[in-house]
Amino acid sequence: MAALLVICLLWLSLVLADTHTPLRGAWREATRGDTPASVMAAFRQGAFKAFNPALLKRFPRDALGSWVVLQPTADNAGEEHVLSIYPAPMGSVTLYGEQGPIRTLAMDDFEGDFHGHGRLAFRLADGKPLSTPILLKFEPSDTLTAPERFELQGLDDFLREDSNWLTFATACFAIMVAMALMALCFAIMLRDVTFAWYTGYMLCYVVVQGVETGFLFHPLGLSWLAGSEVLVGASAVALSVSFAALFISRFCDIQHYAPALRVPVVALGFAMPLIVLLRCSGIAELVVMAQTLVNPVLILGALLLLFTALVTGARGSRQAWFFLTGWTPLLVLTAMTSAQTTGALQNMDWLNDASIAMGAFEAIVLSLGLADRALTMRRDRDSVRVLADRDALTNILNRRAWTEAANRMLSTPNSERSIALLFLDLDHFKLLNDLQGHAAGDRALVAVAEMLSSELRPTDLLGRYGGEEFVAMLHDVNQEQAMQVATRLCRRVHRLEIPVNLDDLRLSVSIGLAMRSMGDTLETMIERADQAMYYVKLHGRNQVHAYERRAEYSTRHPFSPPRKGSE
Repeated sequence: MAALLVICLLWLSLVLADTHTPLRGAWREATRGDTPASVMAAFRQGAFKAFNPALLKRFPRDALGSWVVLQPTADNAGEEHVLSIYPAPMGSVTLYGEQGPIRTLAMDDFEGDFHGHGRLAFRLADGKPLSTPILLKFEPSDTLTAPERFELQGLDDFLREDSNWLTFATACFAIMVAMALMALCFAIMLRDVTFAWYTGYMLCYVVVQGVETGFLFHPLGLSWLAGSEVLVGASAVALSVSFAALFISRFCDIQHYAPALRVPVVALGFAMPLIVLLRCSGIAELVVMAQTLVNPVLILGALLLLFTALVTGARGSRQAWFFLTGWTPLLVLTAMTSAQTTGALQNMDWLNDASIAMGAFEAIVLSLGLADRALTMRRDRDSVRVLADRDALTNILNRRAWTEAANRMLSTPNSERSIALLFLDLDHFKLLNDLQGHAAGDRALVAVAEMLSSELRPTDLLGRYGGEEFVAMLHDVNQEQAMQVATRLCRRVHRLEIPVNLDDLRLSVSIGLAMRSMGDTLETMIERADQAMYYVKLHGRNQVHAYERRAEYSTRHPFSPPRKGSE
């Protein structure tokens, strides 16, 4: 949030800055045989169309280009000035003097050591009267040109404003790249392709804005992109929509909330790369087809994604609202920027910078949405795991989960830690089921499990082993302490006063105790505790017996009592 506050302050400093020298402007389309002298003569004769250089204006470039004459209305002699064109046009612009062209600038120009950032900047000759008209020519270009405005500033003011813009843009791009790389790390660690789609979408948007603002050329200096910025920008736009479609299909869980929309959204995700391939094919017919298709598909795709997010959000997708919060303002700004190419919103020259800031805002919002999604998925996994680990009836650990936890307790590095295992089997439970039904038996099991949980320490392990059998593992207790705990459990079960029949027979429990010995495993401890429990069954029930190796009672008994439903 601090980063967003800094970005907003920098952006406001750019919007509110007013350090320019007033200009009057006039223009006309170039014709064959034009020379600087003839053009200036036509300007003085009033053959040019007037316009306001402080407002955005689009100049035709489809034939021979356009001439623009800028007339300063104030003279600050002795101060070096800079003429800037914002936003930086996709084509080239030439500054003319009395004797001919002085310098031609473009976004991908790497000659000289003076470059504007986010704009084209002509450093005017020092000592020249500022009242002298400035002649520019917008060279022919076959790309769709955006409207520009002009600003004439003193060198110091220009450098200050340029530095502010560079700081602002760098902060925005840094946030977007950082969020994308962080998502890529999570995609690898969590093996969740949703984060990968987000990474692709955000990096493509960085490329789009980097090309449109010239940031990839100045200050990044990617000279190898020179001459291919149009193709790179168009491809990045198409791929960003593709990644956005694939991202929203998983992020908003379309399969669950809007299954009917999944097919068109995924189809959009795969259609855009095909258009990019057609555009890059080099085959004239395919290139024309791609250029014809791309804008309609982009418009329909944006509307489809907006509609999908609204539908999934209305049907309960929490992440859809994160997507709408981050993506909708950017979509609105894109629509407003497109409207400027038709001559609308001429005074809103801040829309281009706002698009960069909104990209950073979207990156943060969607990253928060991804974090929320990850936390939700983790909570869901934890809930599923709890359900998988818990006995459905008694809500204590089931046999599998208890066995895993008991093995972990036995594998503690402290080999001298004393551990006791209690094996509990309810007395007369089969008779209770036969006389009162399974519902009564279930209620009895629940009551016993609740009592055992309340009597044992939270760190002791209690589980349902099967049927009417329970197991408990106690740590840091000697045999005498374990016997006291087990005896208390016997008394507490009997005090539940769960009737078995009409002869005042109550439910009770037989408990076998085994202490861990050298070389013990969980299986050997359960076996000894089980044998001790059967000793109790055969000698009166409702009591505790600790296994004694010298007695070897179980191995000497002539028969094995039945395991399930034992009395």
